[in-house]
Amino acid sequence: MAYDKAMRAMVLERPGMPLRLLEKQDPIPGPGKVLVRVTACGVCRTDLHVVDGDLTEPKLPIIPGHQIVGTVIGIARGVDNFKEGDRIGIPWLGRTCGHCSYCVSGDENLCDEPGFTGYQIDGGYADMAVAEAHFCFPISN
Repeated sequence: MAYDKAMRAMVLERPGMPLRLLEKQDPIPGPGKVLVRVTACGVCRTDLHVVDGDLTEPKLPIIPGHQIVGTVIGIARGVDNFKEGDRIGIPWLGRTCGHCSYCVSGDENLCDEPGFTGYQIDGGYADMAVAEAHFCFPISN
């Protein structure tokens, strides 16, 4: 898989400012992650809260967008639930700590140290996105 191209992405550099169309290096999935060619990404009110600065702890700059549908085009070590060509969805909850009482009891949506797509993890307002495979879900064709 070649990673020497540039993808297009809408980037929030500072809350309250318009998104900027930028070319960015194609992302590379790390262990446990998938690389997805984005087909569609919804605009949720939460995305607007991020852009407007109502949610106060975004990773900046950030690519917003967390209602992502796309096709897996790359798989990193440790991913066994998807293969290249699979159509998947990437949600708002992008990662959890895996060790707090909520994660251990199966209530990871209440994790003490979560990461959210389009807020702390680059999202889907781009040609490609990287996501933790464990948090993605299959979408039938």
